[in-house]
Amino acid sequence: MAVEEKIVRVAAVGDIHCNESHRDVVHALLAHITETAEVLLLCGDLTDTGLVEEAHILAREITTTVKIPVVGVLGNHDYESGKQLEIRQILCDAGVSILDGETVQVQGIGFAGVKGFAGGFGRYQLEAWGELAIKEFVQEAMDEALKLELALARLEEMPLVVLMHYSPIRATVEGEPREILPFLGSSRLEVPLTWFDVIAVFHGHAHRGMPEGYTARNIPVYNVAMPLLRALHPERPPFRLLEVSCPVSDTAMGQ
Repeated sequence: MAVEEKIVRVAAVGDIHCNESHRDVVHALLAHITETAEVLLLCGDLTDTGLVEEAHILAREITTTVKIPVVGVLGNHDYESGKQLEIRQILCDAGVSILDGETVQVQGIGFAGVKGFAGGFGRYQLEAWGELAIKEFVQEAMDEALKLELALARLEEMPLVVLMHYSPIRATVEGEPREILPFLGSSRLEVPLTWFDVIAVFHGHAHRGMPEGYTARNIPVYNVAMPLLRALHPERPPFRLLEVSCPVSDTAMGQ
């Protein structure tokens, strides 16, 4: 017997850098996404300088404007002022599922999310030897990859989508100055993707990178940093829309 399927439209954007000066821009973006998609993904750098006041601005816009489920991860800017725990709670109170190694199921899609970390790509990624500070830096990237692996392992058989802030591949950060490429992502984040049936990965962080690329296993990776999308397509709202085919019966949302 054939399984009936439906199309779920997933909108993704990162690096909105919300603050008082461009509240109107955020409001217009969220309003358009609400009219266009069934799920919204926020891929980090949700605040401009990691202030709780900025998180409250975004939370108010979400609660008054967004009428669809919202899933997100934090980015490096959200950690800037050491208020990341408060920012996470403010956004969770506004109904956002902030993921940091957790999962959520929405409209029959399984979402896994981590912030990710830096370290470089392929044969040029930083290795854990030498000074303690270098070892701790590499360990942070390894810990983020492990969180992602454990999150994906908890999801049942369904379409799997990953969101993060840092990139798991080099292709989507190309275009940035070569000197900073190792600080925009890590190949260690790509490894867990190869062990599960992930259909798409979204990230931000690389404002001048490339809009899409592929992992070694041909999984599409989308850079949805808002500054990049605005530069590429100034005539339309800066978000990426992905249509995902899901069984009709899988409509529940839960941790």
